[in-house]
Amino acid sequence: MKPGLTRRRFSAVAGCALAATAWPLAAQEAPAFETIEFDWIDPSRNRAVPVRLYWPKAAALGSRVPLVVFSHGIGGSRRGYSYLGQHWAGNGLASLHLQHVGSDRQIWFGNPLGMIGRLRDAAQEREAIARAQDLRFALDRLLAARSEFAPHIDAERIAVAGHSYGANTALLAAGAYLEREGRVVDLREPRARAVIVLSAPPFYGEAETARILAPVTLPSLHVTATGDVIRIPGYFSGAEDRVAVFDATGSARKALAVFEGGSHSMFTDRAGTGGIELNPQVKTATKELSLAFLRIVFDQGDSIALAQWAERHRAILAKFVGIKVAGA
Repeated sequence: MKPGLTRRRFSAVAGCALAATAWPLAAQEAPAFETIEFDWIDPSRNRAVPVRLYWPKAAALGSRVPLVVFSHGIGGSRRGYSYLGQHWAGNGLASLHLQHVGSDRQIWFGNPLGMIGRLRDAAQEREAIARAQDLRFALDRLLAARSEFAPHIDAERIAVAGHSYGANTALLAAGAYLEREGRVVDLREPRARAVIVLSAPPFYGEAETARILAPVTLPSLHVTATGDVIRIPGYFSGAEDRVAVFDATGSARKALAVFEGGSHSMFTDRAGTGGIELNPQVKTATKELSLAFLRIVFDQGDSIALAQWAERHRAILAKFVGIKVAGA
């Protein structure tokens, strides 16, 4: 356990967690979460898997907290997308943010002339597979019998999530189908119960999007924007690809939010990208929508909340497709 979160301090945090109300929605003056970092190493692959855990202080008496495992986009880190981790943890969910060492922020450093090569290496299939393996390893580690967090996590309420390249990682964990040399590459994470994808690109080099994504039958939330265009050396993906990913997934319970304008990087922690005024509005809307979605999936929440969300953010929405609650 990282210095600074001693066994005694963790016990105090856990004690707070077992003394409050589940899914607290009221604004709070003090942070309602702890932030802890671990520098894990997967010995089976000799690969570092740094993580940041946003740990909620509030949860239902005698209950366990849900968990979201988040994968960053190319060039990101475990410290990115903090607006989501903080929001989820502040509302009673644990949020584990991964750092993928083969496609993380290190690609921006070094000789500028080598940056294109580093980007291309980061986008290779071997790294895409390694990312999904990072997710499984981190989940194994957090839920291991020796983990002090495991007794306080509800293993039946786990979601995988990600942005851009991380959205692909989340979809692989959710069951996306890949076949190589006549063999299926099985990267499905059986403990996942839902998937959230922000700015999901197509699987580059794969022609049959529907065939790849039809096996993704978990409840899914897709978030994008009309200006959500990906331009990196050797790769281009128009905003329409995000909607195509939504259409291709096989889940009977899925939702889509398309914001008007914006940019691909608007969903990162970067401020201003996609529009000085629009950027914080989209972040606020995305936080609210993702939490409402998770409440429906994990807590049998009311789908009316999604309709109310859409009405509240109508001015910045280009399209919204709500999720159907089972039995509705």
